[in-house]
Amino acid sequence: MRATSRLCDVSINTVTKLLIDTGTACGIYQTQALRNLPCKLVQCDEIWSFCQMKEKNVPQEKKGQLGIGDCYTYTAICADTKLCVSYLVGQRNAECTNEFMADLSGRLAGRIQLSTDGYGPYINAVELGFGSNVDFAMLVKTYTAPGALAGAERRYSPANFVSAAKRRIKGDPDVNEVSTSYVERQNLTMRMGMRRFTRLTNGFSKKMYNLECAVALHFMYYNFGRIHKTLRITPAMEAGIANHVWTLDEIAKLAD
Repeated sequence: MRATSRLCDVSINTVTKLLIDTGTACGIYQTQALRNLPCKLVQCDEIWSFCQMKEKNVPQEKKGQLGIGDCYTYTAICADTKLCVSYLVGQRNAECTNEFMADLSGRLAGRIQLSTDGYGPYINAVELGFGSNVDFAMLVKTYTAPGALAGAERRYSPANFVSAAKRRIKGDPDVNEVSTSYVERQNLTMRMGMRRFTRLTNGFSKKMYNLECAVALHFMYYNFGRIHKTLRITPAMEAGIANHVWTLDEIAKLAD
């Protein structure tokens, strides 16, 4: 944002206001447009970031406050159309998981097969959000313990993958379709496309609402304005909720 401020020779407050206005408009538009979606295979995951300060630096009196410390963005992607169906910025707990699943279920036209990682609260959240109208399975991955690495390698290197187990939780999911590959790749796109998600930098969000606006703007461009290399059209066009590739000018004009 400061780079944009310097390049355009405007105040940082002007750039911030544009982010908030456009991000809010993008969130509202997607809430209205992403309805009755024809998705059949949906994958869900969470991606970590933080606001104001890292969790280890949060004062005791502010522990647990939303918008201070660890902040997770829940994402759901359609494996066929590559459309980001739903997202939620919040904490990694049962309450936010329930809210995310309730929002996801309200956007779909029919029964789906749902794949998630092994995060426990998903089980109850899916039951509350979908009832019996879902085929649900978990892909539980096992990694080496952090203690197996030492020094700088432990701090900067990811743990080594050991194994993965597919577990049927509800309904009759097709075992061959149980995967979180697409949503994990989408999370990488978020890290590469939004400075706020870059690790080990000072580009983190200072306010949670600004983070929510940045995420809404990102998904508006990803769904409506960015041609997917595999599809050769945008995910929104593939899903039948858009008839053209949105320009950045069109997205910005939503703020009006």
